[in-house]
Amino acid sequence: MNEEKVSQYIKNIDGELWLVEDDRDNLKVSYRIKEIIFTAQSPFQHIMVLDTYDFGRMLVLDGVVQSTEKDGYIYNEMIAHVPLHIHPHPKKVLIIGGGDCGAAREVIKYKHVEELYFCEIDELVVRASKEHLTGVSAGLDDQRVHYLFADGIQYMKEHKNEFDIIIVDSSDPVGPATELFEFDFYKNVFEALKDDGLMVCQSESPFFYRETMDNTYHSLNRLFGHVKQYTAVVPTYPGGLWSFTLASKKYQAFIQPDYEKTTKYFNEEILHASFALPEFMATDKK
Repeated sequence: MNEEKVSQYIKNIDGELWLVEDDRDNLKVSYRIKEIIFTAQSPFQHIMVLDTYDFGRMLVLDGVVQSTEKDGYIYNEMIAHVPLHIHPHPKKVLIIGGGDCGAAREVIKYKHVEELYFCEIDELVVRASKEHLTGVSAGLDDQRVHYLFADGIQYMKEHKNEFDIIIVDSSDPVGPATELFEFDFYKNVFEALKDDGLMVCQSESPFFYRETMDNTYHSLNRLFGHVKQYTAVVPTYPGGLWSFTLASKKYQAFIQPDYEKTTKYFNEEILHASFALPEFMATDKK
């Protein structure tokens, strides 16, 4: 156990363990902890799996909550099912990031997806999630899944006109994920997609990371013919309201694909409603 790192993020307050997440030095969110299940320092970041009172087990990277058993399915379902309800015949899908395995778990619910490439830079995150965060990662043992423990930024540079859908499931724009929010990366994603391909990425909090969200939209708008944002409410993410940006070379209309309907948040009504933006988000996109 890396005691110094753990003590940086886990505080003993009145005899209780608390994860204290520090967001931009302006907001602190604290979670009461039952038990530290796993902790390790990878070459890229500090990794913890914690058992909490309100959210069950959670994956924490460099002190920031990434996914929980209680609400992680909301984010994972929305980043996976929305693009798969727009592209009519995706056979080859790529996920960049997504080390908790939740998005991949949703993609393989679609039998017409023949290959899922899962490119995560940090193998230890995947190993920790599959062993200790089974409430999020369970069910991913599928022969269609190809694990690639590599730098997604470099991987995108090496592939052209190959994928039907690319899902960029990145952590916040700090550390190893910083370049995943830059125009050059999005350009490489565009080129790695087939002529009728589409992509989706998480684009941060509309309240606390408005600049990142807007830059994502405008960068993708320079490349793709059709760009739209949609939202979901994820309680453990700062502010609750979270944005996603979908960019498509061709397809826009919703379809009704055949898939394993075992979602807990996503449904047809949510699909349509999620694209209805609050006025403060929609103003510069009209």
